[in-house]
Amino acid sequence: MTIPEITAAEAASMIQNGDLLAVGGFGPAGSPKVITPALAARARKEHEAGRAFKVNVVTGASIGASCDGELAAADAVDRRLPFSVNPEMRKAYNTGHVRYTDLNLSDNASHLRQGLTGRITWGIIEACDVQEVRGKLRIYLTAGIGIAPTICRLAEKGVFIELNTWHSTKVIGMHDIYEIEDPWFRAPIRITQPIEIIGLPYIEVDPDHVRGIVMTHLPDEARAMNPANEVTRAIGQHTADFLVWNMEQGFIFRNKLILQSGVGSGANAVIGALGESKEVPNFSIYTEVLQEEPMRLIREGRVMAASTGALTLSPEHLQDLYRNMNDYRGRLLLRPSEISNCPEIIARLGVCSLNTAIEVDIYGHVNSTKVCGTRMMNGVGGSCDFTCNAMLATFTCGSTAKEGRISSIVPFCSHVDHTEHYVDAIVTEYGVADLRNKSALEKAEALIAIAHPDYRPILREYMRLAGAYGGHTHHILPAAFAMHDTYRRKGDMRLVDWSEYIKD
Repeated sequence: MTIPEITAAEAASMIQNGDLLAVGGFGPAGSPKVITPALAARARKEHEAGRAFKVNVVTGASIGASCDGELAAADAVDRRLPFSVNPEMRKAYNTGHVRYTDLNLSDNASHLRQGLTGRITWGIIEACDVQEVRGKLRIYLTAGIGIAPTICRLAEKGVFIELNTWHSTKVIGMHDIYEIEDPWFRAPIRITQPIEIIGLPYIEVDPDHVRGIVMTHLPDEARAMNPANEVTRAIGQHTADFLVWNMEQGFIFRNKLILQSGVGSGANAVIGALGESKEVPNFSIYTEVLQEEPMRLIREGRVMAASTGALTLSPEHLQDLYRNMNDYRGRLLLRPSEISNCPEIIARLGVCSLNTAIEVDIYGHVNSTKVCGTRMMNGVGGSCDFTCNAMLATFTCGSTAKEGRISSIVPFCSHVDHTEHYVDAIVTEYGVADLRNKSALEKAEALIAIAHPDYRPILREYMRLAGAYGGHTHHILPAAFAMHDTYRRKGDMRLVDWSEYIKD
């Protein structure tokens, strides 16, 4: 092979201040791990010499700590999009050290192709194998894809490949690489079932476009999921009962149940609970991330087929998957994020979405990104992609946070990511609020009924006082954020005194 093998430091030395760096992978799955730490080390040296050095970073979704954590700690990022779960990067967003753009993941690759994000200078992707065939280079990815196909095509100065031998080449054949055509009059994306193959198992590029291969042997940086607890088990059971009831009513189809599995320990536990429910039939998954419980259910036959953008598993679980890869062939497929999160496909398949909320207001608006309306948590990710296009759009959350000092159900969301028009149901450990075909005030009654018992009287008192003002939705504008303000001042939403906010 004619492509040079280089070190991570050599790759980092080619990247310059102000460059737009596009990084493959989706979450920690399949993300590069050695060039970005070398770039962070270079940034520190440049800063010590009194020279400016920051890059702009776009990824498929979140990324591993060796990218976001290292670069944020080195103050080496100017602008970042579209999603991150790293605490160092989150701190940089919320202190203004990094300019962050929150973006629906389905729009990410198309914005790059349109030029809205800027022109990609360099791409960094991770592969388990590269093969030169008839003058072209075939790049076989690892556990996550993200925007890797778009990166490889658009990076103006070239692509660096981290060839990671920790990942097994048994994953070859599990990827379906396809880029959406540009408008106008583009062809439909012809996916009519979760694992229908429409693309290639590799990315193909000119060898001259690859500036170097960096050899690595490092595990992915995903952590094991927290075990289910009393709250998540109750939420899972309520969700299972709600899905079964919808099937009995004919609202969703029993023999064609397709679920999105959200991100995080709570979502992982809910999918596990659905799998344990004898009333829920075998189902398929069309989602952006597969975690440990969905993978277990595939192995057991409860999940018939699963399409995903990434295998966000602990290193131990991922190696177990590689050892038993033949058990998953024909039932598991990895796709680029613009396909895993494509609104067209989500709507066509009739996906039932399961996402997680930070807070929900009494009329059904959902905040999934900002704590108390100001502090970014992670970003909207793909939750809008699924919520706006799902056959049944459900959000789950524990009824309280911070040991009961914060209610997840409030009079008015401090920030809105998902409006009431797209949210069909909310599930807490106290039950399900089915918001479909309900008036605003009926939604409020249903949501207060699944709030924590400590907060139901507080919310009902707000509704009683707001009723005097009338309107389609009853609100007292000076008091709409009183619970948030009380938490800010007193540390506990239960201490709210409505009389402090209602003067007339």
